Amino acid sequence: MSALGTLPLTWPEPGIALLTLSRPQALNALSDDMVAELSARLDALVAERQLRVLILTGAGRAFCAGFDLSLAAAAPGEDDEGAAAAWSLRQERFAALVTKLRGLRAPVIAAVNGSANGAGLALALGAEIRFAARSARFNAAFVKVGMTGCDMGVSWLLPRCIGSSRSFEILLTGRMVDADEAERIGLVSATVPDDQLLPRALATAREIVANDAFAVWMTKRGAWANLEAPGLAQAIELENRSQILARGTGALQRAAEALLARRRNRA
Repeated sequence: MSALGTLPLTWPEPGIALLTLSRPQALNALSDDMVAELSARLDALVAERQLRVLILTGAGRAFCAGFDLSLAAAAPGEDDEGAAAAWSLRQERFAALVTKLRGLRAPVIAAVNGSANGAGLALALGAEIRFAARSARFNAAFVKVGMTGCDMGVSWLLPRCIGSSRSFEILLTGRMVDADEAERIGLVSATVPDDQLLPRALATAREIVANDAFAVWMTKRGAWANLEAPGLAQAIELENRSQILARGTGALQRAAEALLARRRNRA
């Protein structure tokens, strides 16, 4: 895949794709066209067998400043469908981006540079792993403009990431969370200097790529599924079956044989 429109996709290393939100003049705020393009990109990546890890970042001074408020006066097709129907379709298209990230077989790493507001926060939360540049700033922006801060899955994802009390406080105030606080409360795995953001994301991506692809896929699916499991017993049931599926790939047997061979060589 090559660069296209507002979402250039590159492959810095085998198995590792870098998808860049690239509308820097608008701080990578999401327009309807950009949402459609991102949705198509993610759909295509579902079938991309060489993809092992996806890194998502932003061009310029921001990760993603959220919904492009210059489009707030109307939604596409509003004249034909009516305001409620048009805005419902827009809302569903935006929110579907988060479930599409989750639906990829490959883990997603959000490399957050600069602002991650509203929809930008949601995209970051849709990733399995987040790293923040020193310039990163997070907030649930919509509550500041008369809309609910519960948007694009944030009200489900954020409390599971940082706990309910901190989540309520951030959602209700709409305040900015800087990179240091984000690391302290567990919103991101680490904060690094801006020029080290992509190298850090790539280093973690390499560690993931070094593992068996099926095992990584099952780990991603199992960990997400068990966030919704009603109890420990149900979580263990899923884990047990996933382990049996993974054993069927032969990777465990190959690892055991390699270990035995190393022991024989040392003897």
